[in-house]
Amino acid sequence: MSVVVKPSTTMAILCSTFLPQVPNHFRRNPISSFPSKSIFSISPKAFSSNAISKEDEAPARVGFLGLGIMGSPMAQNLIKAGCDVIVWNRTKSKCDPLISLGANYKQSPEEVTSSCDITFAMLADPESAVEVALGKSGAANGLSPGKGYVDVSTVDGVTSKLIGKQVKATGALFLEVSTGDKALYETVAPFLDIMGKTRFFLGDIGNGAAMKLVVNMIMGSMMASFSEGLLLSEKVGLDPSVLVEVVSQGAISAPMFSMKGPSMVQAMYPTAFPLKHQQKDMRLALGLAESVSQPTPIAAAANELYKVAKSHGLSDQDFSAVMEALKPRLQTPN
Repeated sequence: MSVVVKPSTTMAILCSTFLPQVPNHFRRNPISSFPSKSIFSISPKAFSSNAISKEDEAPARVGFLGLGIMGSPMAQNLIKAGCDVIVWNRTKSKCDPLISLGANYKQSPEEVTSSCDITFAMLADPESAVEVALGKSGAANGLSPGKGYVDVSTVDGVTSKLIGKQVKATGALFLEVSTGDKALYETVAPFLDIMGKTRFFLGDIGNGAAMKLVVNMIMGSMMASFSEGLLLSEKVGLDPSVLVEVVSQGAISAPMFSMKGPSMVQAMYPTAFPLKHQQKDMRLALGLAESVSQPTPIAAAANELYKVAKSHGLSDQDFSAVMEALKPRLQTPN
């Protein structure tokens, strides 16, 4: 498994609260001036035990399944870097902006994988990841030897292993963001570099899912504590905007606080990473902890706040909207 670390330092392609950036060395001219041939090439022998050789290279076609708030910018980065991209999403209208940039569209995950050398999947939850990969007209139906399937969704280890087993049964190779087949990891490394800042290969399938869940558990707990601090500072007569500045200068400084803090002070939560996804990751992380008998009382308490925020209709707001779950407790009765 490999994990891509975004500028926010949250791991795995789907976990970051910040949109991925295209590295400078991949930046190209506007889409309309792209050559017809992709700047990336993959050998038909790329997924064999032998290393790829330059003379064996053939044009690569990349599939992308799932164009939500996380998947869409990743696919855009691939297109802007000159990749030949084929997209699919359950809601077809979400594909239209990508099509306007030069992507091609297929009507099912199966059609995407059958047309592509490598397919990336970025789905919202374990259930969606399984349905898209293994369901009717699912991605696995279009896979075969010589192809690769890279699931960058944030799911639990059991789900990742289930998908990986079925993918490998087709003769294709499987990568859970950064865990799985090392040859496939090395082949897709240039694409991962486009979608993130730093990447790690973590070994066996399941390790990537665990790493993403642990990182997102930490992130969610940090945001809940930061929210408490902002509200407490205001309650005792301090300026929460100044608190954001003070925090940014100290040992606990974090890009997340500096970027989210100013809008949180104004009770504004522009969505970068939906609260419902953060709560899902907290839930899965707590399940992971329970499976190995590791106490996580802080994360458990934070999870309850995210659940309260969801009950207040904030699921589609940014996960920083968890602060709203704390406000009723701080209001003085009339």
